[in-house]
Amino acid sequence: MPRVLVVDDEESNRTALERILVREGWTVGLAADGREALDKLRSDRARGDGAGVLLTDVKMPGMNGLDLLRAAKQLAPEVQVILMTAYGTVETAVEAMKEGAYDFVTKPLRRAEVVASVKNALDRAELLAENRRLREQIRDSAREQAGDGAVELIGQSAAMRALADQASQVAPAMASVLISGESGTGKGALARWIHQQSGRRGARLVTVHCGAIPESLLESELFGYEAGAFTGATGKKEGRFDLASGGTLFLDEVTEMPAAVQVKLLRVLQDGEYERLGGTRTLRADVRVLAATNRDPEQAVAEGRLRADLYYRLNVIRLHAPALRERREDIGLLARHFLAIHAHKNNKTLRAIDSDALAALEAHAWPGNVRELENAIERAVVLGRDDTLRVGDLPPQLLVRADRPPPETGWLTFQVGTPISDVERRMIEATVRQCGGDRNLAAAILGITARTIYRREAEWRGEEEG
Repeated sequence: MPRVLVVDDEESNRTALERILVREGWTVGLAADGREALDKLRSDRARGDGAGVLLTDVKMPGMNGLDLLRAAKQLAPEVQVILMTAYGTVETAVEAMKEGAYDFVTKPLRRAEVVASVKNALDRAELLAENRRLREQIRDSAREQAGDGAVELIGQSAAMRALADQASQVAPAMASVLISGESGTGKGALARWIHQQSGRRGARLVTVHCGAIPESLLESELFGYEAGAFTGATGKKEGRFDLASGGTLFLDEVTEMPAAVQVKLLRVLQDGEYERLGGTRTLRADVRVLAATNRDPEQAVAEGRLRADLYYRLNVIRLHAPALRERREDIGLLARHFLAIHAHKNNKTLRAIDSDALAALEAHAWPGNVRELENAIERAVVLGRDDTLRVGDLPPQLLVRADRPPPETGWLTFQVGTPISDVERRMIEATVRQCGGDRNLAAAILGITARTIYRREAEWRGEEEG
């Protein structure tokens, strides 16, 4: 049901307006001043609710109606604001309309005028909300078909220009592509870009995070299963190959895939055929496969993590996503790109990055690569207080000059002869602490998967309990 928020410092006026509006069938909220109104708008938006119309007095102590109008439009751009005043002038009305007010009514208020103004404002709010819902449905439908929103390859460095040139040549083909690179370098974004530039962009891009799905479930997730295939399989389930039919399947962290599943994947790549778990019917796979790893794939083969024959099938085309430290000239471009995204997402007015903040960003080592940079910019956007991102808004670790040695807490020392297992444990635990418990970031810094950290921690707990 539509909702109206009435703001007036006089209780009798609030009560009278509430009676009028409730009789029209509208739910009504009340606020005694601008600050209380903004608090209500903020809390309602956090719950996914919110006023369609803000009906506010102009002359109020503290924050007046025009100031409230500006603040409300920053917080909830879709809210329709109607101003009430006994001191109305043409100049005030014009200023209010320029600031985004929907209407302007004068005191003493006439019931019919208030009701008509609120009704029209609610109609407009509903129309805008419906337009937004339709845009979101169109966007979500496009994302479901294409795998995600439009992706850009951002960068002017030589490394990124070379990568973009290679990717544009690869995209229209059907050949398998293996994308290598450290964690956080944008391998997933590169896979989405290739899909969106391919002839399969009208179908789905389906992503499988091989390191995030338990080994016992990965086979059924990829190939699906038939009813009765195992205890609890009460019906048929389509796998990711089924869902990606006609489109693209992206296997992220493919070196974490169990050996038994690698055998079945090899068959799909060689013959284009597979069976669902527990099934007897051979199915055809009309899927292009893209894969990625943050490991050295040749080393993974040497260590037995990745089958050599599967590696050769995946590695028809090899692309390498460069680390951020290898493309420092792109840091400013990426930072401004993320600033625009997260300022819009968080309803902030930040539009620029000052020179000191940019210098700090360019001097940082970025062990977490582009993902770490985006997280730093998002944090700075949330904490920023004006329209420019400043050095004080950045995470503290970015403010340490690059030419200074790391603080003492950043070093670990080991006695010669320390068992490798002890070195590994101390290194993982120290890195997790330095990252404030963020195991994904710690894994990116260490060059392993977060699943490895969780597995090691479970093993250590078991040893201690035993």
